[in-house]
Amino acid sequence: MKGIVLAGGTGSRLYPSTISTSKQLLPIFDKPMIFYPISILMLSGIKDILIISTPDDINRYNKLLGNGSDLGINFSYRIQENPDGLASSFIIGKDFIGNDDVVLILGDNIFYGQDFSTMLIRAKNNLIKKEATVFSYFVKNPSDFGVVELDGNNKAISIEEKPIKPKSNNAVTGLYFYPNDVVEIVKSIKPSKRGELEITSLNHQYLSSKKLNVEKMGRGFVWLDTGTHESLIQASNLIYSIEKNSGFKVACLEEIAFNKGYIGKEEINNAFLKYKNSLYGNYLKQLLN
Repeated sequence: MKGIVLAGGTGSRLYPSTISTSKQLLPIFDKPMIFYPISILMLSGIKDILIISTPDDINRYNKLLGNGSDLGINFSYRIQENPDGLASSFIIGKDFIGNDDVVLILGDNIFYGQDFSTMLIRAKNNLIKKEATVFSYFVKNPSDFGVVELDGNNKAISIEEKPIKPKSNNAVTGLYFYPNDVVEIVKSIKPSKRGELEITSLNHQYLSSKKLNVEKMGRGFVWLDTGTHESLIQASNLIYSIEKNSGFKVACLEEIAFNKGYIGKEEINNAFLKYKNSLYGNYLKQLLN
């Protein structure tokens, strides 16, 4: 199974903060935003991760993450020349995906909740059946999102992109599990009126084939799309509160890699020496002890 983090776009809603840098490199409390989606892929057991970004920003991600060897995983990089839609990720990453199933996560999405790993496992198991899985979350403003309508058994009935009259308040989040046939299916999708390959159109294909599963995140879960200044503050405050009260870090990539057996104490120590004058570095020191 392969993973893709889409970290493109202009981040225009965050201007002037993102004029000279990528949105997904902005900090959420004490670490870059992109650490959070990468952590979700790592928690899903994915060790091969593709970062897709703009021509201006791709080298910045390479400088931040390198080849992944210090985490015991592999990072690859591809350029998205134009904002052609989320589904274009599978065209850009076709060679990277190869014959594997794939998980796409948006670089500005943050997920947190107890037993989230259980939901990720169920989504992985659906891939064995050649079925896709999306994750939904209750929102007050569904017209701003892709919206999925569910029946009494949480099975998808319909899915629409930013509907004027939403059939539910269940927004489709930026985390998608697809079987390998997504690479071929995306070729059949026609660009929307915006000229983009919409992820909702792709999901509708799986829905029509009765191969779309929905993991509904209820109370106790948090999903944030950190594309505005307000959501950046909200996300940072949330992570600060969780870490302060629990004593554990959210999205500490080295800790995840260590717990999964990808790296040992030597790599943790190397990361500590790299980050030692920071909150993140001090946490790594605690792991060594």
